[in-house]
Amino acid sequence: MWFLRQAGRYQPEYRAIREHHGILEICRTPELVTEVTLLPVQQFDLDASIVFSDIMIPVAAMGVDLAIDPGVGPVIAEPLRTRADVERLHAVDLDDLDFLDKAIRMLVAELKVPLIGFAGGPFTLASYLIEGGSSKTFAATKALMLGEPDTWAALLDRLSDTVIAALRLQVAAGASAVQLFDSWAGALAPGDYERSVLPWSTRILSELADLGVPRIHFGVNTGELLGMMGQAGADVVGADWRVLLDDAWERVGHDKAVQGNLDPAVLFAPWEAVQAAADDVLRRAAGRPGHIFNLGHGIQPGTPVQTVKRLTEYVHDMTARAVEGEG
Repeated sequence: MWFLRQAGRYQPEYRAIREHHGILEICRTPELVTEVTLLPVQQFDLDASIVFSDIMIPVAAMGVDLAIDPGVGPVIAEPLRTRADVERLHAVDLDDLDFLDKAIRMLVAELKVPLIGFAGGPFTLASYLIEGGSSKTFAATKALMLGEPDTWAALLDRLSDTVIAALRLQVAAGASAVQLFDSWAGALAPGDYERSVLPWSTRILSELADLGVPRIHFGVNTGELLGMMGQAGADVVGADWRVLLDDAWERVGHDKAVQGNLDPAVLFAPWEAVQAAADDVLRRAAGRPGHIFNLGHGIQPGTPVQTVKRLTEYVHDMTARAVEGEG
């Protein structure tokens, strides 16, 4: 088990670092990346670590002027709206991601658990570039996607090139697995996802197949897309809490592993409620090989650290008992 956003704003130690350093500064400083990434695995008995970074880091290396504002997220200085805007994006130079390579090598030297690398998925990255930041409706993104399919394809081609290069760099540096975060793909109708996103997700995942590491595919509110996400080529598909885990596994296919899917908000509840919710996830996993216990999205700011610790211990204890029972 591990947790999405397991290094972050719920940790006092991380908040202390953030008082002196911005997100982009941390992401571009290998020593700080290492310090922050190690925090949760030093505090909890987690089975994996995930490099502290941001999905927009490789995009910035394409020549995009962006900031990451606290409480807001990515902010793009000049949103992309035309084919000419897309043409201004240049191919990523891996030398511009040297800090990420160094951070992963430093982490692998210290970690006793596998390190997961990651990158943003094609729809999510495109939406930030087109909207200029976060969006609730993705109106401008969908308008370009549906109204100018050639421009959309050109944009996703370039973003996919960058994502593939960034993920390959992370594996070469020592990452033991990679995750493709298409966080906001759940905003799409299934038909639009199939036509306008799935081909590029498939290309990204297929061009990582030769690396021999597990590939995880995750998005939020993607219950109706899980079948296609499974077809895209990942070894593991993450589900959020809006779909029952056993239903999610049926949609993905039992030849895949699944990741999830406790509601992060449950961690604010009394322990009895947390335990009941964890039991439900484990019951639906039914002891089948291939379940990675995780949240259905990232740990929220303000989450009690002690609850995270207790949940980690509880899930491991219940899993060990189940294995002993089978024996």
